[in-house]
Amino acid sequence: MLDAAVERRLAAEGADAVRRLAARDPGLWTADPEQQAAVAARLGWLAAPEALSRRSDQLLAFANEARAAGFTRVVLIGMGGSSLAAEVVFGTFGLRAGYPGLVVLDSTDPAAILRLEATGDLGRTLFLVASKSGTTLETGALLAHFWSRTGGRGEQFAAITDPATPLASLARERRFRRLFESAPDVGGRYSALSYFGLVPAAVVGVDVASLLERACRMAKACLLPAAENAAAGLAALLAEAWRAGRDKLTLVMAPAFASLGAWVEQLVAESTGKDGKGLLPIVDEPLALPDAYGSDRLFVAVQDGRSPDPAGARALAALERAGHPVGRIVVGEPLELGAEFFRWEVATALAGAWMGLNPFDEPNVAESKANTERVLGELAEGASPEPAVADPSPLAEALARWVALIRPGDYVALLAYVEPSAEHALLVSRMRRALRDALGVATTAGFGPRFLHSTGQLHKGGGGGGVFLQIETDDAVDLPVPGGAYSFGQLKLAQALGDYRALVGRGRRVLRVRVEELTRIAAALDAALGARARHG
Repeated sequence: MLDAAVERRLAAEGADAVRRLAARDPGLWTADPEQQAAVAARLGWLAAPEALSRRSDQLLAFANEARAAGFTRVVLIGMGGSSLAAEVVFGTFGLRAGYPGLVVLDSTDPAAILRLEATGDLGRTLFLVASKSGTTLETGALLAHFWSRTGGRGEQFAAITDPATPLASLARERRFRRLFESAPDVGGRYSALSYFGLVPAAVVGVDVASLLERACRMAKACLLPAAENAAAGLAALLAEAWRAGRDKLTLVMAPAFASLGAWVEQLVAESTGKDGKGLLPIVDEPLALPDAYGSDRLFVAVQDGRSPDPAGARALAALERAGHPVGRIVVGEPLELGAEFFRWEVATALAGAWMGLNPFDEPNVAESKANTERVLGELAEGASPEPAVADPSPLAEALARWVALIRPGDYVALLAYVEPSAEHALLVSRMRRALRDALGVATTAGFGPRFLHSTGQLHKGGGGGGVFLQIETDDAVDLPVPGGAYSFGQLKLAQALGDYRALVGRGRRVLRVRVEELTRIAAALDAALGARARHG
């Protein structure tokens, strides 16, 4: 049934939508003149592959300069669209001989900052500071910290930002090694093939000229008639699945391309999660048997063309036999990552048009930002933050009540304002699996404040089917923000409280807990799920 709907969509509207996309017609997404002007100012990503191809020599020169300077590590300071593409590229290609490695720092957790300092030579670290607006709160705080820690050595810093931003001015004033001013008509989550994604890719040794060449090929393939179009079919599948109530986009990633999932998550969630609508991407969830899933799932598999996976193919076929729709994308080699960035950008833009929304704004992201600033002001004045449910016994009771709120068709989001360590990631993954297996619901997870620039938009702007568990821990050590009136621990707390208030203000079902160790919440959740199973 879904296949027929996809074919009807492509036949009826595909050719016109592709033509209007190529013509950069903002009327494809909105009839409002003011919104059309805003959309028109965000369509530069359509020309990004070709435009950046002409600058690949410049990127290579900077990479060679960084190698010659003896940098052994690159730390990318940026949030959301300013960092995720670079993380995907490094996760896909890995450490290249003779080139520095990459670490993405998108956390205000003091332990995460201290861990980064302890695991590399600070004097041989190149800091890439990335912010489209040049005013991102987290990025500014982290820049201030590492500027202080390096003794203000401008040659250890490079900036990626839009022209004439405060960050651009600061980079010139402090004589950063390099300032890359990106095209202002490219929005953050559509910036993978701009300087934001490509500067760090070049520095870690990726052949960006070849990456862009694949992206240019994909750009041409996305202008073909809808029946042959490399992205229109995916767009129609996303939109028609949403119309059919299958709004949980479950990404099944081949191991070689696993890191792409987090980037797709941000692109799709932040683009479609608004106006009470939304496609919820589900990433890093191991496949289960078909009966573990409800009728709200769409599966899209990104497969490795070099390495057949018979077990995975059988699992996908079983899902199809059970009536779940399954889409497949085959990626032939890592350099095709550039093509996949463009494919998903086009598919998301077209899906947004067919869902009747504007995929280029993020109206609810600013809400949590404003709340964060408000809480920081309250903390500076000595106010005490609202208490969270704490362990041991109140936690068990509160979790039991929270679990009782979850209904079929909901999704559960674990919002972890804790150090984003491998140990914590495993515990969060365990909790997700327990929730899915016990309740049959889709689950997502994010470390704060990272997810605020990703799925956070959908949490507040999408439909009301989310049930949220916000998890906080006490910081064993805190760090002051140089030049600020608050510490990193206070900033993290303000972000957590700001998001909590935004969720509560929108009537979302949310429980905020604070524990000494994450193992406590995992054990308490197991107990709450077990009690629900026993008592129906």
